[in-house]
Amino acid sequence: CSWRSHVNEVYIIQVSVGNHQWTVKHRYSDFHDLHEKLVSEKKIDKNLLPPKKIIGKNSKSLVEKRQKELEVYLQTLLVKFPITAPKVLSHFLHFHLYEINGITAALAEELFHRGEQLLMAGEVFSIRPLQLYAVTQQLLQGKPTCANGDAKTDLGHILDFTCRLKYLKVTGTGGPFGTSNIQEHLLPFDLSIFKSLHQIEINHCGAKLIKGLTSSKHALATMSVRFSATSMKEILVPEASEFDQWEPEGATSNCPVTAVIPTWRTLTTLDMSHNSISQIDDSVKLIPKIEFLDLSHNGVSLVENLQHLYNLVHLDLSYNKLTSLEGVHTKLGNIKTLNLAGNQLERLCGLNKLYSLVNLDLSNNKIEQIDEVRNIGSLPCLEKVVLSSNPLSIIPDYRTKVLAQFGDRASEVCLDNIVTTEKELDTVEVLKAIQKAKEVKYKLSNSDKKISEDSRLTAASSKSNCSSLTVRPSSPSLPRPVSSSQGNHVCIVLLGRASWFCFLNVVTTSLCGRSFSLSIDDNSDLSPSNSCCLIVSKLFHWL
Repeated sequence: CSWRSHVNEVYIIQVSVGNHQWTVKHRYSDFHDLHEKLVSEKKIDKNLLPPKKIIGKNSKSLVEKRQKELEVYLQTLLVKFPITAPKVLSHFLHFHLYEINGITAALAEELFHRGEQLLMAGEVFSIRPLQLYAVTQQLLQGKPTCANGDAKTDLGHILDFTCRLKYLKVTGTGGPFGTSNIQEHLLPFDLSIFKSLHQIEINHCGAKLIKGLTSSKHALATMSVRFSATSMKEILVPEASEFDQWEPEGATSNCPVTAVIPTWRTLTTLDMSHNSISQIDDSVKLIPKIEFLDLSHNGVSLVENLQHLYNLVHLDLSYNKLTSLEGVHTKLGNIKTLNLAGNQLERLCGLNKLYSLVNLDLSNNKIEQIDEVRNIGSLPCLEKVVLSSNPLSIIPDYRTKVLAQFGDRASEVCLDNIVTTEKELDTVEVLKAIQKAKEVKYKLSNSDKKISEDSRLTAASSKSNCSSLTVRPSSPSLPRPVSSSQGNHVCIVLLGRASWFCFLNVVTTSLCGRSFSLSIDDNSDLSPSNSCCLIVSKLFHWL
């Protein structure tokens, strides 16, 4: 122990055990309480502790003298108990937080009192990497499981508990732990002492330093590893580095195989978000039963190898580095929920064959064109789409233009987590009618050109002087529009509801710069859809 005095006679004790160091703060009164307990429990000399001074107690010289005397006092106690410090002394020096023997003794005593209760309740048990490191080191040293003679601190209580535990959470720190210099993500530990795990969560640990996780393959159903890994292989097949060529059990291979690796046969949920993973590697072949896979907040740039996951229904690849979705349907045949937010996507051409897709998040990408939405507009099961924070989201009438891409299913689609309104659906109907009319006009125009070309060729072949025939399509079933003769201005009388007055703006921006005025008869019984169709039919008949 080394010392520094502090104001108001608070002494800062620096404790070193091997490469680990930490600090503890105590007043003289804390030393006095410690000494009283040791005299009572361990029969140490009651005169060993320096006496309390009344006169001149705040003088610098007295504080320095007492500091040296207290240091000698603690050093004497540590020499007196060389193997295992008494519990009261261990807690005084924070051995139960930072030192291997103190950590395991405290954990064993906690599980002696609460272990059975925790197992019966089926609760998640939280433990620190430092605690697992301490248990691992204790087992490697091969010392007696109860070195201090207190049955409550027997290591066997820990091993019995871990053997039966089903739900585990291991959480470290991003920097030094507590007042120590201990970096928990640099500590190795062994998880093979856990024999019955169904769920495990690991945060801020070093994935390469974790041993024994694969011993839970037979029962583990849910696994989360975050802020810990640089590759999927580190977790799913850590032994891969030992073999030149490996294959999962049950797979057929034409290449020489040096190892057959058992699969994670019960694992259905895997969360490896917030890591430094750059590739979806072939280790996914070892998790064939996966249904939910979260790889968000990594550095993945390509969707690959997921064709091995036949049961995958939920995939989160948000906040990665994806730029293309080409051929993604060949990797995600049965996907229902797909999160691609926060990538660098400009086109959606790879999504047009994901026929089972229900929920799609494309927010925070680089999609600029409304036409890209057509790639998902025909997906029969799609119900929720998020396109917010893309360049296209600032286009005027963005919502209605996007919803129009879904055709007759527009009312079934929730865009950007906002329920579609009746007004939006009315506008969508207008846009759909205009689009259909444009398509008809395009077809008729092509027909005109074809007939005109055929007439010209016929006339040329017969060397006749007949002029080429031009056919103008018309529909005798449609009433002729009433139009004015004032230049380019055309007046059309509309029999329909006043709610369709918004159609004026849509038409004037859609038809070649020609302006139109509409007069409304609110007494008409025509439905909105029929009114819309009548408008469009009259307009294009006039054209």
